Amino acid sequence: MAAVDSPCIGICQLDLAADLCIGCFRTRDEVAVWGTASDEVKRDILAKTRERRVDSKERNLR
Repeated sequence: MAAVDSPCIGICQLDLAADLCIGCFRTRDEVAVWGTASDEVKRDILAKTRERRVDSKERNLR
């Protein structure tokens, strides 16, 4: 299985109210553990970031 790529897109700014990076939708803790996380944990984080991105877009449409 291939290595799990980071979701970082180079827009590294933390939304303090949501505790999420506005670029990749990871929490501060998820960003901190990424480098040492197992591929399984990374895939779990990626699933959460996809859900957060969708939720964010839906909120912005309202």
